[in-house]
This record gives sequence, structure tokens and C-alpha cells, in this order.
Amino acid sequence: MKLVICAGPATTGKTAVLRHAIGKLIGRGFKPAFLKIDVQYAEEDEQFAREFAIPTRKTYSGDLCPDHCTVMVLGEALEWAGRQGADVLLVETAGLCLRCSPYVDGGLGVIVLEATSGMNLPLKVGPMLSLADVAVVTKIDRISQAEREVFRARIQDVAPGVRIREANALHGIGIDPLVDQIQATPDVDATLSLRGNPPVGTCTICVGKKEIGWKAHFGVVRSLENQTFYRGE
Repeated sequence: MKLVICAGPATTGKTAVLRHAIGKLIGRGFKPAFLKIDVQYAEEDEQFAREFAIPTRKTYSGDLCPDHCTVMVLGEALEWAGRQGADVLLVETAGLCLRCSPYVDGGLGVIVLEATSGMNLPLKVGPMLSLADVAVVTKIDRISQAEREVFRARIQDVAPGVRIREANALHGIGIDPLVDQIQATPDVDATLSLRGNPPVGTCTICVGKKEIGWKAHFGVVRSLENQTFYRGE
């Protein structure tokens, strides 16, 4: 089975990109399955089940970071997709934690970014971009050509090896190159490993300590004057 993990900030068009990709995959003879991971509400799985009659599921991360939740459930999700007869599993994750990367070795890591979000956005999303295989840039019709070139350059500053695909996700323009890469992706192994290193540790805020101020905490702490921080790979 092929595995595609699609991440990116909210409102960038992840679902629209995957909708067109699923339609084109089905047209090429693939049998996709879809898993949506979000924090507390999602209906994309229901939409895709109605539109494409494919197996879909969703899970809510709740108190977990969505990328953390992806790591927890991905093995079982592949087993579920296999029982459904799927040959490609597409996972859409909210990807809200910019310290993390939800991608795994052997799968295809796709980040969706919207060109209207500001020229410096690629510099802010960390390993979610720097460890991706493909960066799909949406809403390209809303900015000038000069702004498009600057946005591409910012992506390449962060991830020189990433493949940049510009797309109009509303109408499905520019999706075919992404589908070509999904088709060329090898099947994943039975044993999956997270791509890159996870964040450096668990702090006392993560386990529920509410006091304000670094002196009230231990583990991974930072004062206002300390600007040294983890940047991922």
C-alpha cells in the first residue's frame, strides 16, 4: 500500500487538493482510502465517502497534538485500509504543532501552503515543510507573479530539495503532477519510522501544570532572554 500524509496550516486547501487527487487516482485505477485527523471537528471523511464511495475514517486528537495523534494511530489505520482493499491511504492531518513533522520514512509527505498567507510563511512552519517531499502552493491566482516567485524562493530557503507544485485547488488545476508522484511512490514497509526527530522533550505544561512563569516549571523551559530553541532537522 502507498501512504500519503498531507499536512499544512488551517485554511490552506488541504481538503480541496486531496479531493481532486482522489478523483484522479480513482480514474487511474487506484483504490484509495482516506483518514482525517483533526482536533475536535471534521466532516471531510463523510464528504469523500458520499462523493467517491471510498472507505473513510476520522479521529479526533483532543488533548493531543494532531501530529502526535498521527503517530499513535497510523499503524492501525494502515491495517484498517488493508482490510478495506485499499492500495493507497491518504491521511489529512491538522498539523498544528509547528515543532513536529507527521511524515514517515517510505511514505510521501505533502505540505499544502496558501500563497496569500504572506511571503514569510515558509520560514515559520519548521519541520512540517523542511521534511516534506512535496509543497503544494494554493491560491496562486490571488497574488502577483513577483509574489509567487518570492514565495517559491522562501520555500527553497527552508527546504532546498522539496518539489514545489503550484495549484488552483478550487478547480483542480495543477494537481496531476502530485498524482504522478503518488503513483510513483513505493509501497510502505510493515515497520514505519517517524521522519526526523520529534521535539526534545515533554514539559510540565504538557502534563497539565498551569502556573505561569518558567520558574514554576521543570523539564524543557525557556526564559524571555533565552532565544536558543529547537529547529528540527
